[in-house]
Amino acid sequence: MPLHHLMIGTWTPPGAIFTVQFDDENLTLKLVKRTEIPHDEPISWMAFDHAKKNLYGSAMKKWNSFAVKSPTEIVHEGSHPMGGDPQANSSETNTRAIFLLPAKQPPYAVYCNPFYKHAGYGNVFSVSDSGALANNIQNYPYQENTGIHGMVFDPTETYLYSADLTANKLWAHRKLPSGEVELIGSVDAPDPGDHPRWVAMHPSGNYLYALMEAGNRICEYVIDPATHMPVYTHHSFPLIPPGIPDRDPETGKGLYRADVCALTQSGKYLFASSRANKFELTGYVAAFRLRDCGSIEKQLCLNPTPTSGGHSNAVAPCDWSDEWVAITDDQEGWVEMYRWKDEFLHRVARVRIPEPGFGMNAIWYD
Repeated sequence: MPLHHLMIGTWTPPGAIFTVQFDDENLTLKLVKRTEIPHDEPISWMAFDHAKKNLYGSAMKKWNSFAVKSPTEIVHEGSHPMGGDPQANSSETNTRAIFLLPAKQPPYAVYCNPFYKHAGYGNVFSVSDSGALANNIQNYPYQENTGIHGMVFDPTETYLYSADLTANKLWAHRKLPSGEVELIGSVDAPDPGDHPRWVAMHPSGNYLYALMEAGNRICEYVIDPATHMPVYTHHSFPLIPPGIPDRDPETGKGLYRADVCALTQSGKYLFASSRANKFELTGYVAAFRLRDCGSIEKQLCLNPTPTSGGHSNAVAPCDWSDEWVAITDDQEGWVEMYRWKDEFLHRVARVRIPEPGFGMNAIWYD
């Protein structure tokens, strides 16, 4: 089947979900549908449920859910406020729904993270029989200055690992049969300037990869089999070229910030990306070869991306082979398709969608 569909959201209103079609024989990308959704609920991070029959969105001040009946028939079914700190939902605060992780095993709860201020709680939602977001069953505490931006389950979905960007640590929780979670513990990032933003896990469950937004590196952790806590191996790899200027000489602020990391379908490779904080600079995409046990064997490339990436530059490997990787940016609104072949990465197709805020993460429907 040469035709594949991906769905992409936006950083800013008006809310919309864009369906693009990738032809893997003719190597073309095209927009096939713009689905209008609630105006003030643009989706900065979206994810499918286990069956790809529902799509869940991190949507400004809401968590929203949609029934996906086909690539071009996406129906809004509900929106829910952020749980935890009551100030999170106030229009006077900058708290924003930023990330969510749907369970792939029963009871199929959805694990959600607010960000910026008043983001000290994770929100757990149950789902209806059809998979729509149903009830906020738990608001579990992290700490007052927490800002979780990414989470991942271990392969058994027993343990949940969270990257706390603002508190500069990794958290571990245990999932209970109800779908609720309980705290195991937390570990500080290796460096005070790391700021963990994203986590990915090897299919073996032995290794966790933490992407450090401010540190602009991937740090490798081994999972302690007794405590299930991540332990830093002291192996790290750059996500921007070593030696390039990484601070603005006038303001002292960082010029780059790492974004997302994700494994290929086989578990043999890990992709990660970084963004630039100035439009005249480029972001970067890196690839790593993993050993069978999950440790990082080698960094294979560190390629510049066409733009800074804006808020995005999110890498999205397809979920049925290692061959295709989508990258989105919201500086200019591109979605690009790359082929991963013989451990080389090259772009094969791109399409620009000049809509406000377009280009957050891409998710593969088929």
